[in-house]
Amino acid sequence: MTDTYYRPIPAEHGRWQLAGGWVRFSQFEVLRRGRTPVLSDHAPDDVLAALTAPRADVLGLVMNRPRIMGIVNATPDSFSDGGAYEGVAQARRLTAQGAQILDIGGESTRPGALEVPVEAEIARIAPVIAATRALAAISVDTRKSAVARAAIAAGAGLVNDVSGFDFDPAMARVVADARVPVCLMHAQGIPEDMQDNPTYGDVLLDVYDALAERIARAEAAGIPRNWIIVDPGIGFGKTEAHNLAILRRISLFHALGCVVLLGVSRKRFIGNIAKAERPADRAAGTLAVTLAGVAQGIQIHRVHDVEETRQGLALWQAVTGGDK
Repeated sequence: MTDTYYRPIPAEHGRWQLAGGWVRFSQFEVLRRGRTPVLSDHAPDDVLAALTAPRADVLGLVMNRPRIMGIVNATPDSFSDGGAYEGVAQARRLTAQGAQILDIGGESTRPGALEVPVEAEIARIAPVIAATRALAAISVDTRKSAVARAAIAAGAGLVNDVSGFDFDPAMARVVADARVPVCLMHAQGIPEDMQDNPTYGDVLLDVYDALAERIARAEAAGIPRNWIIVDPGIGFGKTEAHNLAILRRISLFHALGCVVLLGVSRKRFIGNIAKAERPADRAAGTLAVTLAGVAQGIQIHRVHDVEETRQGLALWQAVTGGDK
């Protein structure tokens, strides 16, 4: 664990290219626990190397531009759209709208959600994955190694584990043996209780350290760092203030040397701030937060509203030259 953290500050004509992508930077915000952040023109060589190294492709997609991951909930009880559509039809709809990755899940992880039995989760997702594997790259959203194994056999090429290998210790071995990339998300607690009273010393640095530890565990299990994606887990064991603290300085997570995924779509804090009670009415707020993440170099964006996100990214790229 480090005691000094270096966050790259995006700048239009910056000296360095961030993660081989569309954002540049020349300065760092130096962060230490209990101390006021300071600006610096310098960082240790290993930190600079981690920040500037181009990221490995994910499922054949080059990470030099923002990528859209469309959410397919094969569940009756997801917070936003559970039971609102048939999975295969939704997958086709999202790919037609521009999703480059489909994230297919069979267990809701909304606050208060209960665990789904392995057999039921597999029965929900395996047919959808098998039927849609030719449409786009497929990610399976699961915490369970047996479900991941079945999903990979059906055609999934990425495991998205919201527990970051905390829920099922066998998950790391399944991923390593299958030689597929994995997204390790941070969550404090499990869905049943994660929003009861989430507490941190410094949420940004605590989440960074927790993800660094999860990466180390994955590497010890035989998973190379260039197969690992990290997700700070907005809304998973975090208050609105915690979410905003992470989002304001989310470029810090590039120092982990991994692709970064952001999942804010339709979440409660957006509804609270935007005064949008229904999740389906939060597309505009979601897009605003997504573009703020894009401005800090975040590569993968997990969203429900693919068409709106595609349009927003297209206009952002046209106006800023961010596709260059």
